[in-house]
Amino acid sequence: MSKDFYQAIEDRRSYYAVSKEQVVSDERIVEVVEHAVKHVPSAFNSQSTRVIVLLGAQHDKFWNLTTETLRKVVPEENFAATQEKMDLFGNAYGTVLFFEDEEVVKGLQEQFALYADNFPVWSEQTSGMHQFAVWTGLEIEGFGATLQHYNPLVDDEVKKEWNVPSTWKLRAQMPFGKPAAPVGEKEFSSLKERVKVYK
Repeated sequence: MSKDFYQAIEDRRSYYAVSKEQVVSDERIVEVVEHAVKHVPSAFNSQSTRVIVLLGAQHDKFWNLTTETLRKVVPEENFAATQEKMDLFGNAYGTVLFFEDEEVVKGLQEQFALYADNFPVWSEQTSGMHQFAVWTGLEIEGFGATLQHYNPLVDDEVKKEWNVPSTWKLRAQMPFGKPAAPVGEKEFSSLKERVKVYK
């Protein structure tokens, strides 16, 4: 599949209805993720983003774990809607977990004390850029995805299950799969209110 950069950005949407049907090889999925991790910029070239790609049974394990974690905090009478969401995400082909390595951030704060307060902010910015790059890359390959945030509820279980270093902070989860239903039209605010140009 081939799309130019602008078309890929336009087509990238939140797809909740996705399936486990294979779209490209697992190797290609890893290539897309690795390309983003290698080439997306970061402040001071910190390269603080860390990623785990969960496929097959490991993907299923993550959403089962998340479901059981949520069951402990969501009242039983309200759990049906939560279960519905978990089923949607569980039906996906895989999940990308995005982390930031706090050890890297702390090291930069110590090395460049003048900017110490900025490094956590810049870390969040680079995480967001990685999420966008991976999401758009998966879109180009024919996947639909969403961005979820069940951290910090699942952090401890994730660290135990996948031997995640203690310094990695979970920032987002991205389930992805073959689109199984069209998405609705997206509404846009006026660009005149959002973009100012001065010459």
